[in-house]
Amino acid sequence: MNAGRIAEILSADVSRETMARFERFAQLFATWSGRINLVASSTSAEFWDRHVADSAQLARIAPEARYWADLGSGGGFPGMVVAILLSDRPKTRVDLIESNRKKAAFLQTVRASCAPVARIHADRIEETVPRLPAPQIVTARALAPLPTLLGLAEPWLAAGTKALFHKGRGYAGELHECHAQWDFDLIEHRSQVAADSVILELTGVRRRRRKG
Repeated sequence: MNAGRIAEILSADVSRETMARFERFAQLFATWSGRINLVASSTSAEFWDRHVADSAQLARIAPEARYWADLGSGGGFPGMVVAILLSDRPKTRVDLIESNRKKAAFLQTVRASCAPVARIHADRIEETVPRLPAPQIVTARALAPLPTLLGLAEPWLAAGTKALFHKGRGYAGELHECHAQWDFDLIEHRSQVAADSVILELTGVRRRRRKG
C-alpha cells in the first residue's frame, strides 16, 4: 500500500504528512497486535487494503463533513482512518467509542501520535451516545447487524445524523429485517476494496409508528 492507492480510493492527492501519520499508525498497530487482538487474526496481515483503504472510502462519500462519530472503533477502523485523513482540516472532530479498555488504550496512543482531531471514549455505546452532540456522520464496521446499529445510533439519527455503515454480502437480509421497524432513505455504495461488500448511506432514519 502506498499514497497512490489511498489517493485512488479518495480520488484526491494524499499529503506527505498524512502518509507519515498512516505509517506511524501501521507501526503502532503492528506493535499492539502482538499484545491484544485488534482485528481478526486472519486479517491482521491485510492492514493496508483490508482495513485502511476500506475505511478511507468513507471520506470520499462525505468529503465536506467535519464532525464524525464511530461506534465500536476496535482497532481504529474506520474512525481512526477518518481522523488521520482529516487531521489537517480545521474545526474537525472524530469521536471514537470503544468499551474495551485495552483497545481504547491503543486508540489513545494512536491519537496522541497521529490524529489530534480524534476523541476516544472508553465506555459503552449506549451510555456514550446520549452524552455527545449529534455528529454529521456516524459510522460502524463489523460491529453488529443493521437493526442493532440503528437502535444504538437512534438519538443521533433522529436529530438528522447520516449513517455510513460497512456491510458484507448478507446486507440485503439485514435491510429486509429493518423495514419492519424503520423508515429511511438509502444509497448503496459498492465497495472499492471488497467486491462483495457495500457501504450503506442512510438518511431520514425514523422508527415506524405502530398501527392501532
